[in-house]
This record gives sequence, structure tokens and C-alpha cells, in this order.
Amino acid sequence: MKKINDIEVIINNKRYTLSGYESEEYLQKVASYINSKYNEFRNRDAYKFSDSELKHIMIQINIADDYFKEKEKLKELEEENNEKSNEIFDLKHELIAVQTKLHSAEKEVESLKNELYEAQKKIVRLETELQEAGKKQ
Repeated sequence: MKKINDIEVIINNKRYTLSGYESEEYLQKVASYINSKYNEFRNRDAYKFSDSELKHIMIQINIADDYFKEKEKLKELEEENNEKSNEIFDLKHELIAVQTKLHSAEKEVESLKNELYEAQKKIVRLETELQEAGKKQ
């Protein structure tokens, strides 16, 4: 069973204890991300002059927006990956078909070479017989 990690972090200038099964580095990364969101909004006029509840809601909406955008990117990457996998699958089958044709063509070339060799032997034999027949006459 995994051990629960507790780590103290500072989020928006306040100390919190994060707990989770993830590594301390991961939990620190989460806190850092949240801090970056607070820093991103801190200098905006609409944020500066809002009450604390609205500030938190703005941060939460922004984080949710990031989440859904990343989720959509992941979906697009998975679709692209599937398309590439299908393309690779098709290319492998095409390669196998071409290799089969090549093997067949190589066999045919070998067969034709053998036929040519046999035909050349026959020509030599017939020429020899013709020369011998010409000498007898």
C-alpha cells in the first residue's frame, strides 16, 4: 500500500499542509501551480478590487479552464496517435504485400534464369550437333 505524504506548502502567502499518495515533489508542483495562478491574477484591476470570495472563484474558474483545455489537448493527441497508429498499421501491411510481390518476382527471375541457362545449353548442344552433322557430310 502506498504511503500518504504530508508536505507543508505556502499558497498565496499562507501555510498549508498538503496530503496525498503522490510524491512530495508532485505536491510541491501543485502548490507552485496554484501560486502561479494567484500571481497571474494579483496585478489585474478586476481581481484587486474584488472581494475574497470572487477572487477565489476567479482562480478556480481559471484552473478549471486550464484543466479542460489540457484535457482537450490530450484528446486531440490521442486521436492523432490513433491516426498515426492506423497509418503505421496500413504501411506495415503495404510493406508485407510489397515484400511478398518482391519475393515472388525474385522466384520468377530465378526461374527465368534457369530457363535461359537450359536454353543456352540446348543451343550449344544443337550447334555442336549441327557442326558434327556438317562434318559428316
